[in-house]
Amino acid sequence: MRLRRLNGRIGIALASAGLLGLGLTTLPATTTGASAQGTERPASTVVETTDGKVRGNSRTGYDEWLGIPYAASPTGARRWTAPQPTAEWKGVRDATAFSERCAQPSGWDPGYENPTTTENCLSLNVYVPQGTKGRLPVLVWIHGGGYFGGAGQDTDPRKFVEQTGSVVVTVNYRLGPLGFLNLPELRKESADGAGNYGLLDQQAALRWVQANVAGFGGNPKNVTIAGQSAGASSVCAQLASPTAKGLFARAGIMSGSCGMQSASAGETQSKAFVKEIGCSTASDVLACLRAKPASAIVTAQQKAAVRPSLGGAAFPTDPAVAVETGKFSRVPVMLGQTNSERGLSTFQNYDYLGKPMTAAQYETEVRGAYGAGADKVLAEYPLSAYDTPGEAWTAAQNGSTSYARWQLMGTLSRWTPTYAYEFAESDTPHFTSIFLIQQKSETARNFPFGGAIHVDDLGYLWDYLGQTMPYDDDQLELSSQMIRYWGHFAANGDPNGARTPAWPKYTTRTEALMSLSACDTSPASGKSPAACSKVSTQFDEEHNLDFWESLPS
Repeated sequence: MRLRRLNGRIGIALASAGLLGLGLTTLPATTTGASAQGTERPASTVVETTDGKVRGNSRTGYDEWLGIPYAASPTGARRWTAPQPTAEWKGVRDATAFSERCAQPSGWDPGYENPTTTENCLSLNVYVPQGTKGRLPVLVWIHGGGYFGGAGQDTDPRKFVEQTGSVVVTVNYRLGPLGFLNLPELRKESADGAGNYGLLDQQAALRWVQANVAGFGGNPKNVTIAGQSAGASSVCAQLASPTAKGLFARAGIMSGSCGMQSASAGETQSKAFVKEIGCSTASDVLACLRAKPASAIVTAQQKAAVRPSLGGAAFPTDPAVAVETGKFSRVPVMLGQTNSERGLSTFQNYDYLGKPMTAAQYETEVRGAYGAGADKVLAEYPLSAYDTPGEAWTAAQNGSTSYARWQLMGTLSRWTPTYAYEFAESDTPHFTSIFLIQQKSETARNFPFGGAIHVDDLGYLWDYLGQTMPYDDDQLELSSQMIRYWGHFAANGDPNGARTPAWPKYTTRTEALMSLSACDTSPASGKSPAACSKVSTQFDEEHNLDFWESLPS
């Protein structure tokens, strides 16, 4: 198939769904990029940073420093401004507990049962392996959550840290309207910031890493940024940002896409929010907004969502255009998805609410998502071929999402080393939130998700939301293998290393990617549990990409 620019309707559908928005043996130091030269990991849990000393926790096999501020509290007059330097402190600051999450509505994830209304949240967490010498590779993780939810503490990376010998940093950043409001009044205050404060927060955290990670044993010249879902789209935005250049050496994009709405589209969203919160008729709109409590902002954003938009020196160009034209930081990229990305959204938007999709809703959704190509989609994915309209919708959405990812794989591979994958372990226990819902709900237990869904792969790299999932022995081997791949990539920009199947670079000629899955070893066979990951060139056939390529742009 020839490579073609992303179908506009498909891109819009992905953006509206929030999808535009890691056996257990320690890797040898030589495979992680650690060097006998340079500093060792800190000898104590008190570390000097550019802002003052911090004291962390010593755990079994690793040390952690939690809730370290990397920017000043974005409150009061600093609400809706670019991140400012944090004030230095005297003495030793306690860094043994997470900071508050950034303001956001409640959700179904454990720990998110109630809204969060804290704005003093610009902090990060540092995890360092014990007993490892040399300057260590650093992985900075940007959480997902549709740009309106989540926090750095959702990721517990201890098994990744211990097995790879890497330093991991997880980051909070501003969300929703507090992170992404784009108004003429804000642009008049400052040329930078409007529409992308949360993304600028991520850059401030990366600058903190450059200035401070050596004190924790990390190598500031060997930093990987990675994220999932909205975190993955954030990574692509940082690839395209001129002001992020030089802050990282490689990038991981998990279940995310490249693309950002225009400033005008962001302004339309933002004005709808201003109206919803009751400030549209104020003589001073910004004063009205800054006087509102965070609780009112969180409530209003549930009816008027705001997402990142272009603008300023940091984000002048749509990341989708930047990667297509090669005008981005050309660092090695690891890129992939799960094999049923959209099964989760079908469940979340319909069956979880007790209202399964109807035939009429299926047609409405298809026509809204695919416009001039809708009749072809309805013919290609007819209701008669599926048990329920929801399954038809999941199948169609999986196809269009995979088409967008396939195009991104090809586009990036033209400019920089790109390693593509699909997480294809269809029998996996679903990620924490769905797994817990399934314990109580027969509807959730019986729902046809269609394979590995959005977020399912995270538990194989680290404990997502602090929960260890009940993987079988083959799946534990897959987890070990994936951690090796991601660890090697973080160290060297190449996932290949000892005791893993060879993973080729992606090219549009071969379209070879790594299909990640566990074996199905019978306990009675006497064979050892194993991963069954392999190189695949069938991604296009498995996701019907010839059809999606045939649709009008």
